[in-house]
Amino acid sequence: MYNIARSLLFRLDPEMSHGMALRGLDALHRVGSVKRVYGEPVSDPVELMGLRFSNRVGLAAGLDKNADHLDALGALGFGFVEVGTVTPKAQPGNPKPRLFRLAGHEAIINRFGFNNKGVEHLVQQVKQRHYGGIVGINIGKNLTTSVEHALDDYLLCLEAVHGVADYIAVNISSPNTPGLRTLQFGEQLDALLGPIRARSYALDVETGRRVPLLVKIAPDMSEEEVALVAGSIAGNALDGVIATNTTVSRDAVKSDPQANEAGGLSGKPVFEASNTVIRLLRAQLPTLPIIGVGGVDSGDAANAKIAAGADLVQLYSGLIYQGPGLVKQCAEALKKGR
Repeated sequence: MYNIARSLLFRLDPEMSHGMALRGLDALHRVGSVKRVYGEPVSDPVELMGLRFSNRVGLAAGLDKNADHLDALGALGFGFVEVGTVTPKAQPGNPKPRLFRLAGHEAIINRFGFNNKGVEHLVQQVKQRHYGGIVGINIGKNLTTSVEHALDDYLLCLEAVHGVADYIAVNISSPNTPGLRTLQFGEQLDALLGPIRARSYALDVETGRRVPLLVKIAPDMSEEEVALVAGSIAGNALDGVIATNTTVSRDAVKSDPQANEAGGLSGKPVFEASNTVIRLLRAQLPTLPIIGVGGVDSGDAANAKIAAGADLVQLYSGLIYQGPGLVKQCAEALKKGR
């Protein structure tokens, strides 16, 4: 059934079809049809970071930036859903077109630029959710905020979402916000993560509710750079890491007519790059929880992420190309692979 829907959706502008697909899923959910079509969620519980995940398959940030579709997406059987990236103030993002399908490579290029309705809207949406799984919130900075003042935006978001998030992910790796990736290394990373970690701890104490803090990193790093990032993660006592975001490399898609579009490349071409980063992180941080994301489009790919060193996996582009049935396929494969 999804193949028919995809053939129709892929004839439309990518961003338009993205919105249509989500609204269609909402409609199915309202009449209780999502679980009837895709079945009951796979039960494969795992405890990590003090949280109990019903299974190890999650939705990556970026698909539901405002938590407007949280319940419908959760009904597909995800063990956890990550919403955002959200910024303190609403912003329109980059000019359109800003989303491109590289169908021959089962890949997507996006240069959205953190388009979202602002953190207040997202918090209200998460408060109203009925989805009972783990909800992560991915936070970033506004385009108009300089890199030098990025910490202010992260702290504003942290304080706003702490009360409703099950975990919080600090996004320092999107290629679509100028200068953001410069925060990933050395003193700049420590200067960012240190105060965020300190405020997170303080909020945990104030509320009596511990909310794990993670960081999302890029795949475009050398072995030495991954080691530097790992050192900062360990030194600032983060609870986990999400590996990885989209890539700026076009090596794997050179033949595609849209390869030169600016933005982050996701999907099958980033699979091995993200696995390499996961392996390097696991060697550096033997016990740290890792969420693996990048090119998961089958049960075998999900198991490969776990074999590389991830504890959980997330889907994004694979969901677009393979359809909602991928959630159950991956969850069942991970359960069998234990």
